[in-house]
Amino acid sequence: MKAHVFSWILWLAAVAAGCSRPPSEADTNRALGPVRLAVASNFAGTAEQLARAFEQQHPGAKVEVSAGASGKLYAQISHGAPFHIFLSADVERPQKLASEGHAVASSRVHYALGRLVLVGSAMKAGLDGASVLKQGNFKHLSIANPKTAPYGVAAQQVLTKLGLWEQLEPRLVRGENITQAYQFVTSGGAELGFVALSSVLKDKGPRWEVPPAFHAPIQQDAVLLTPGTKHALADDFMAFLESAEAKTMIRAAGYGTE
Repeated sequence: MKAHVFSWILWLAAVAAGCSRPPSEADTNRALGPVRLAVASNFAGTAEQLARAFEQQHPGAKVEVSAGASGKLYAQISHGAPFHIFLSADVERPQKLASEGHAVASSRVHYALGRLVLVGSAMKAGLDGASVLKQGNFKHLSIANPKTAPYGVAAQQVLTKLGLWEQLEPRLVRGENITQAYQFVTSGGAELGFVALSSVLKDKGPRWEVPPAFHAPIQQDAVLLTPGTKHALADDFMAFLESAEAKTMIRAAGYGTE
């Protein structure tokens, strides 16, 4: 009986000691809850990779990625969506959020430079995209909606520069975002499509990487949102975006970082 009582005393002492230990970094990070990212759809896959790398560096941390068209994410944030960080596909919307009091202006960073490519079954080896577009041997051309997606604005600028916007506008299939524009191509809904280079890096078919001079730079900015000022790890993630490790991952995904 005495041995039994002594065992219980030892167990209770161990529990008490465990309860009194100071919280670990992992405990603290878990208690903070997830860092919520609003991410332009073209960057969603890369953002997931960055999120996992950040979590490995910060035990217990969790990063959640919500992807969509930059314009729609901007509207959600401006109406109170509780995101901590916005990774846009342009510079204008992070600037607007800062000017409207929804983001910290001094936190804004250029995290990526997007590249636009033309792909699809109508692309022919040995021909550049400008020639394919001018020949017009296709029924549909997919682009992201220029009203909500910066990659759509770039696509419109390319067609305007080539003198083809009015001619090809009736054939356009507009995706809500650049990811949907790519889906139209892969599903056969469009024989050609302007998509992000990051979406087709592993594809072996012919593609035309649009010369940067054909459209304004697709400069992608990130900004700390007002709810993020109350989350200690949000600042850490913004710093991570500018680290050498993050930039290496971003370049490997088909973006520039300068």
